[in-house]
Parts: sequence; structure tokens; C-alpha cells
Amino acid sequence: MLRLSPRSFLIFALLVVPAVLSGDTVVEEIIARVNNQIITRSDYVREQQQLKEEAQQQDPAHADKIVSESQKDVLRGLVDRQLLLEKGKDMGITADADLTKKLDEMRKQMKLESMEDLEKAAQAQGISFEDFKQNLRTEIITQQVISREVGGRITVSKEEQQKYYEQHKSELERPEQIKLSEILVSTDQAGDDQQKLVEIQTKADDLLKQIKAGANFDELAKKESQGPSAAQGGDLGYFKRGTLAKQLEDTTFALQKGQISDVIRTKQGFVILKVTDHQTAGIPPMSEVEQGLQERVYMTKLQPALREYLKRLREEAFIDIKAGYVDTGASPNQSKPVVTTAAKESSAKELKKRKKIGLF
Repeated sequence: MLRLSPRSFLIFALLVVPAVLSGDTVVEEIIARVNNQIITRSDYVREQQQLKEEAQQQDPAHADKIVSESQKDVLRGLVDRQLLLEKGKDMGITADADLTKKLDEMRKQMKLESMEDLEKAAQAQGISFEDFKQNLRTEIITQQVISREVGGRITVSKEEQQKYYEQHKSELERPEQIKLSEILVSTDQAGDDQQKLVEIQTKADDLLKQIKAGANFDELAKKESQGPSAAQGGDLGYFKRGTLAKQLEDTTFALQKGQISDVIRTKQGFVILKVTDHQTAGIPPMSEVEQGLQERVYMTKLQPALREYLKRLREEAFIDIKAGYVDTGASPNQSKPVVTTAAKESSAKELKKRKKIGLF
């Protein structure tokens, strides 16, 4: 599943498509039934559109190929989602607290003052905030079901990590790179005023003395740094050789992990740099990448385990796919429902409900 930034998620969250109802007669085309729930052609078209938009955002050069390979599984994904939502309901998962937490995290990341501001940001993109929240709630519930029912039962042994390491060494090879954090004392307001420049350098020198005396670099960065990374404790991420200015590269690549530079004058001001990681070129020892190996092995086991779990859910459910549409995750042991008048009326009511909350 693609992961979008909060703002991109707002932009691409939903594509609203209208449905037409007349009394209890359903004009909207129903392409699948999963127990007492329905999947409509509008659901299908919306999923296709979202797939295209996400592929375009992730890899514009290969978007068409990604979409072409993924289109066949659109209906499978919709059925999977419905099965997981129903399982989540059976398990009593409401996602209320997690939804509130996630929305608040998005608000903070987008530097918005209130939840009302987040709602306005959604509306400014032409998106119903209620639809956006429902979409996010669905993602939270399905991920929790997967985590509890599938992921939580997967174990990764040391032997499996070792085997993966030996088989994928070439993929693990890396260039020399360092991870940096900074404390920046800006000179933007000083101009050519030499007295102010001296005062700013004196402040930077004092901060360096505090660090050498034992002050916590991250906390000092959050409090004193005037750089854009201050809120993250000064974290600037990783840099390979050739990506930094020569003065900074010569200084920082000579340092070991945990070491701190002297005060350096740059165009932005006076900066103190800390090397929080220094990776040598080549294939890292297994001990250095053990956590990453565990995650990789876990993911290789998760996908087949999830498909097997969804196969079982399908076999316990009643699923009916309209002729002309293909569920690529179907099990030969699935049961088709007997569509009664009551079921048709339930479908009509479900469409009315969707229209009322703005899904169509």
C-alpha cells in the first residue's frame, strides 16, 4: 500500500461519484456482493482512479506500467477490504481513538492550529471531511485486523535473517554516508553589521561549550537552533560523499559516529554539526542491519500469510461477482449467496445510506 503525505492524502483521498436512485429501484450497477454488503461500479471506478493518481505521484515515469499491472487486482482489493472491515466489526475494532490520534498528527504535521483548520484544508481541495475520515478509519481498521490476525502470528528466526543476509548481500551494499544533525545560529538579520556577527558567533561558541560540557544535542537543537530541522532535534538525514559543500564534507566525513564539529561559518549562519551515524562503504556486517533484515523477512512472510488468511475469510463468506468482473483472490471453495427479495431491499437501503453520507 502506498504511503502519502498528509496533504497528498487529502488531495487523493476520495473521488466522489454520484449514484442514481428512484424509490427502491437501484440504478447504480452492483458488481459484487460480500455477505450483506455491496460493491458498486462507482466503488470500482473510484478505486481505479485513485490507483492511477497514486502511481503518478509515486513514479511518474512508470505510472502506466504500474497501473497496467495493478488494474486486474482492483476488485480483489475491494473484496479484501470489505472482508477485513467485517472481521474488524466482529472483533469490536472501532478505531475511534486511533482516528482522533491520526487526525491530530496530520494537523501538527501540516502546522494547523485546530481540527477545524484541517477540515477547511480538506474542503479547500474539494473533499468531504466526513468521507476523508471514513477513508482513514477504514485504513486503520483493516491494518489493525491484519496486525492482530496475521502479522502478530509471524515469527522471524535468527537463521532466517542469516539466510536472507547471505542471499541478498548485493542488495545491501551501500556507499559511505553519514547522518547529520545541526544547530544553526542564523545570520540572516545581521547583514554586514560586524558587531551583530560577533555576537552571533559568540552565541554559537557558547552552545558548543554547553554540548562539550554534557548538554543534550537534540534538546539544545529544539530549543536554540534556527534551522528548519529544529523541531526534529536538528536531524538532517543521510548524506553521501559529493552531496555536501566541500568544507562541510571534509569536516564531517573525518568524524566518527557521535562526534561533533567546531562552529562552522556558512551562508546561513554559524552551524554546529553532529555525526549521528557514519556508515562505511561496502556490505555492512549483519549486526548493523539486523533490524532491517528482520523487517524484510517479516514482509516476505506477511504477504503469503495474508493471502491465505483472506482466502479463509472468503470461504467463510458469501461472495457473488457479476459476470464480466474478476476477483483474482477468489477461492474455489467460496459460496455464492442466494439473492432474495430481502437482500435486494438491503442493497437498496445500503445505496441510500451511502448517498446520504456523501459516498455517491
